[in-house]
Amino acid sequence: MIPARVTVATLAARDLKRQRDFYVGLGWELMAETDDFCAFGTRGAVFTLYAATSVARDTGIEQREPSGFTFSANVDEKEEVDVAFAAAIEAGGRIVKEPVEYDFGVRSGYFADPEDNLWEVAWVSPENQMAQAIRRAAA
Repeated sequence: MIPARVTVATLAARDLKRQRDFYVGLGWELMAETDDFCAFGTRGAVFTLYAATSVARDTGIEQREPSGFTFSANVDEKEEVDVAFAAAIEAGGRIVKEPVEYDFGVRSGYFADPEDNLWEVAWVSPENQMAQAIRRAAA
């Protein structure tokens, strides 16, 4: 059985330095670094970048396109969505969708990092069912 938890999320980085600098620019704490790898401490899981050439060597699969999934960085207060979103753009992110508020208790916006990996910055109302899952994962 595999435990139902995500402890590390890793992106294959085509330009590791550029990606590293982007996430450092977001203010994320760099916890470990080698020539082809770096790790950032985040709330909920460790976020890592691994040189795409090293991923290809380890897995036997060369990645040519962005992964097709989206990361989400959830904030504690609705007003923080716009502040965090602006910080991502200031650090070099590209606007995909400006933050908007949904009638089911969510405010979110999407940006892409320098290699077009998609990120959502979101706030979820405490009354929303997803809020409990987020709190559990962050604990």
